[in-house]
Amino acid sequence: MRRVKKVKQRIQQHWGLWLTLIVIVIGLVGVGLTRVNAGLYRQTVAQVTKVQAIDHNATTDEFNNKDVTNTQWVTVKVLNKQHKGRTYRLKNTYTKSQAMDQDYRVGNQVFLRIPSQKKAAITIQGLKRDTTLAFVAWLTLALLLLIMRFSGLMALLSVTLNAVLFYAAIQIDLATNGGHLYTLFGVLAVIFAVLTLWLVLGFSRKMLVTLGATIAGTGIAVIISLIVFAVTHERGVTYEAMQYVTQVPKPLFLVETILGSLGAVMDESTDIVASLFQLQEERPDITASQVFKSGLQIGHSIMGPLINVLFLIFMADTFSMTLLYLRNGNNWGYTFTMNMSLGMVQSLISGIGIVLAIPVASWLASQLMPKGARHA
Repeated sequence: MRRVKKVKQRIQQHWGLWLTLIVIVIGLVGVGLTRVNAGLYRQTVAQVTKVQAIDHNATTDEFNNKDVTNTQWVTVKVLNKQHKGRTYRLKNTYTKSQAMDQDYRVGNQVFLRIPSQKKAAITIQGLKRDTTLAFVAWLTLALLLLIMRFSGLMALLSVTLNAVLFYAAIQIDLATNGGHLYTLFGVLAVIFAVLTLWLVLGFSRKMLVTLGATIAGTGIAVIISLIVFAVTHERGVTYEAMQYVTQVPKPLFLVETILGSLGAVMDESTDIVASLFQLQEERPDITASQVFKSGLQIGHSIMGPLINVLFLIFMADTFSMTLLYLRNGNNWGYTFTMNMSLGMVQSLISGIGIVLAIPVASWLASQLMPKGARHA
């Protein structure tokens, strides 16, 4: 068995190395090609060849928010379609904060709107960002494969397949106008967990234990939250703060909570179960009670950092809007209610799932490990 494992590891390392080199080379070529792919776009693409600053003015609003408005002449050369090769000189106005506008520089590629009427103004519609996106995607993929090799490839495959499934679920939801939201995304959450753990851990006892802990922890946390909502009549849960919702907001909020909690609980369960199975390999005579206690200790050590990670993600997600609310004369109470309260509730539900996953994962591991490896 050990020889078979070593052979498999060597094959994975060999193919992983070649795959990494291929991805790096193809990625670099792909990033370079995004600078010359204007012909593939239906929109008019142009490149900035010259920029000349005209004026700038400082502004202050009624809430003492300060900004600077700049004006510049931007010379662009069209790269595709019937206007290819033509040069235009356009005026662009932008603010220093660039919240709703853009500062253009020489070398930038932009999208142009060229009206069919000759007297209509030609306008810049925004930056062409495919080069930046391609570079970030290539860098992420290259680092993933360089550091994790075959495991990184499986993780990338799981993310890709999950993204495809998520897109399909959204299309189904739009087609049914949210008629089967709970069923659709409840099944999707289970598929996410199964697919991710199967690709990352392989179909094994370890994968089944982790899956059970993930589903149980997430499910119990959501059930507890629904009970609390029913007892409190959902007082303080401001569903109206969900912006631009075209469906009933409560089901969407619960679906968001399930998917967010699923990821956090899966992360913790994977760490606990993987550690316990590694402990079992090093100590074949370990008992079920010792496995359970070890799982609790591991869970206690990672629970705090993981909950803090969730809180930091929540803070990062609401940070810009919180500043916008406060800088425009709103108090902390209104800002928290309209911008932060729902995220805080979701973080608390995920935290409950994280806490519950510790004993669940520890107990399942202690009961489902190979019986020959322990003596209860």
